[in-house]
Amino acid sequence: MKNEITRDVERVVLALDVNGEARQLLVAVHKTLLEVLREDLQLTGTKHGCELGECGTCTVLIDGRPELSCLSLPIQLQGRAITTVEGMASGSELHPLQTAFAELGAAQCGYCTPGILLSARALLEENARPSRDEIREALAGNLCRCTGYTKILQAIELAAERMR
Repeated sequence: MKNEITRDVERVVLALDVNGEARQLLVAVHKTLLEVLREDLQLTGTKHGCELGECGTCTVLIDGRPELSCLSLPIQLQGRAITTVEGMASGSELHPLQTAFAELGAAQCGYCTPGILLSARALLEENARPSRDEIREALAGNLCRCTGYTKILQAIELAAERMR
């Protein structure tokens, strides 16, 4: 008698609003939003980091607020607006934050940049004139191992000025 291991993975049809586009897909119920974005929707701008909710690399916006996609279950996000870094640009026009980051060299390796951009976007949508300390506080959950954050802070300040 042969031992066979079968694993029936429960799947569910999800209706998600990602970057303003209604998406319907069949996914395993245990998948995180990070996995669904990267593996099922091929939106690879959202990065795998610690997968423990400590680095901010996987930050996306849920209804305009920064959330960690590694800790979010997509089954709980139906009917809510999910924005990834791919959804920041408007067609071929970059968001002012993306432009400022590029102009000032605020990204080095770039791995943390998508999460930082989305956290900064949420901040600037709530506060058009954030102080340096308010920017630091908004980015507190986003870790960067390459920079000293100075250029990142400057780029956010520049984008805020341009967006006013």
